[in-house]
Amino acid sequence: MDDRSKHDHSGWEEVVRAARERARTRQALVVERFGLSGDVQYHWSMDDAQIAWSRDGKVFLTGRLTMIGSVSRSQQSWLWSWANESLPHAVLGDIERVRRFGEANDHPVLPWPGFDYHPELVAEARLVAASVLDAELLWAEFTDDMELHFLVNDLTLTAG
Repeated sequence: MDDRSKHDHSGWEEVVRAARERARTRQALVVERFGLSGDVQYHWSMDDAQIAWSRDGKVFLTGRLTMIGSVSRSQQSWLWSWANESLPHAVLGDIERVRRFGEANDHPVLPWPGFDYHPELVAEARLVAASVLDAELLWAEFTDDMELHFLVNDLTLTAG
């Protein structure tokens, strides 16, 4: 049972602020370093937890995906990947560490299987997850009803 009333809000705000700055800096460096703009295509798979970027049909960069969680727009809810039994094991990576980090530090949201959708709260959860798991990139995929949120690690340039 969650004790959702026990929470040091200033401590959470500091964790989020540091995670936001870390992600902003790292994301910009990765996009610039690997040229992830313009005419870049990508292919991803949850089954093997991989993403690959290509240009002119040639893969130039690969990475390992960890699914953070998903948003159902019709249900207006967030579900952590560690609480989603339908996901392939490979795409869960070390996401359980995020839940444990939340429990150990009495941070809200992180140890809850899901919560009502609020864009800022989802953003904070994603940022903190990326920081806890030392992600190189945050990435999302959108469909009509779903948002799938990932982090990317182990970026590797391929010979092309």
